[in-house]
Amino acid sequence: MALTPDDVSRIAHLARLELTDAEAGAMLLQLNGFFRIVEQMSAVDTRGVEPLYTPLAALTEVATRLRDDDVTEMAGGADERARNQASAPEVQDGLFLVPKVIE
Repeated sequence: MALTPDDVSRIAHLARLELTDAEAGAMLLQLNGFFRIVEQMSAVDTRGVEPLYTPLAALTEVATRLRDDDVTEMAGGADERARNQASAPEVQDGLFLVPKVIE
């Protein structure tokens, strides 16, 4: 999948970047290079290959150091949500409201 200069312009607009023509050309080369690498990686048959959570697991057995999945929002048993959201510009039903940034 090769990108066009129009694609780069649209991506720059969405990212709120102002690129010169030279920068847009360099970005086009970099992005297309990235997609070429992704296509090469996608072509590799990985059926039967177990995912690694760390590259070291391919060399030696690594013990996982996982923490307990505990709620940390509660300090001393008190709900801190209201205090954490006090400085937010907009909150509704306990959720942060943010402006739409993607068209």
